[in-house]
Amino acid sequence: MDCFAKKEHNIYPCMFTSRNSSTHPMSFILLGIPDLENFQSWIAFLFCFMYVVAVVGNITILHIIRTDNTLHEPMYLFLAMLATSDLILSSSTQPKMLAILWSHAHEIEYHSCLTQVFFIHAFASVESRVLMAMALDCYVAICFPLRHSNILTTTVVVKLGVAVMLRGLLLVSPFCLMISRMPFCPNRVIPQSYCEHMAVLKLLCTDTRVNRAYGLFVAFSVGGFDILVISVSYVMILRAVLQLPSGEARFKAFGTCASHICVILALYIPALFTFLTHRFGHHVPQLVHIMFANVYLLVPPMLNPIIYGVRTKQIRDRVI
Repeated sequence: MDCFAKKEHNIYPCMFTSRNSSTHPMSFILLGIPDLENFQSWIAFLFCFMYVVAVVGNITILHIIRTDNTLHEPMYLFLAMLATSDLILSSSTQPKMLAILWSHAHEIEYHSCLTQVFFIHAFASVESRVLMAMALDCYVAICFPLRHSNILTTTVVVKLGVAVMLRGLLLVSPFCLMISRMPFCPNRVIPQSYCEHMAVLKLLCTDTRVNRAYGLFVAFSVGGFDILVISVSYVMILRAVLQLPSGEARFKAFGTCASHICVILALYIPALFTFLTHRFGHHVPQLVHIMFANVYLLVPPMLNPIIYGVRTKQIRDRVI
């Protein structure tokens, strides 16, 4: 069946064959960033720069932590988990996004699209839980410094890492399984730069209330719980910091907490905006929605190595 996806004066032929026995399309069309065609080369250059910073920064952190035995402590092991999550999260979207912007390679194969959905949501969940674990580690280190090594042993950290990974994989797997068993409409156009669960869900020609309900459950059980724990942890941390006798120590601790909170907000605010816009923000301009959707996959992986790595003395000294 021939079809066409039209965007203003550009027409992209949908290179699909007739539906197979499972009513799955052969591929989808990712529009990229509509309305900014004249600036796509500059946007691609910016995205490429951010991606390179993210990859180099996170690989550097992983190498330093792996090769230095003195950094095999809870804080740095959590940082290694965060760096791994950042690498996978950014690499699952950025190469295709750059191909769209630079080479106009808008087509993405069906299974590649579902794979992208899986990796984006699974490792966004992993990143959220790692940030929560790092907040708890910081809370224990500041509020219970003498018991920190007994509470967060290497075994406990490894078990937490495995649990974080399993949570992301198990919660997100049903997304792809449910979608793969449902029929798609003739429209194969995704008005974004990557395949996201709700964007793909809108292309289904069937009742998607179960999918949407499960998506809401995952979003609030993952994001809601993690945000609550992070918020309580930092409130307790700030209370402990205010009781420090030294003004210099309070200033340094406030600076560290402020930078960490900025990184956390850089992930959660765009992610929540994107999530809520898909469901309720029908009047939000498409360009605004798409830019926010790109921000939460680009900015945190770039900022995390700087905030958690360069500003950490033990890692900074080894980089220099």
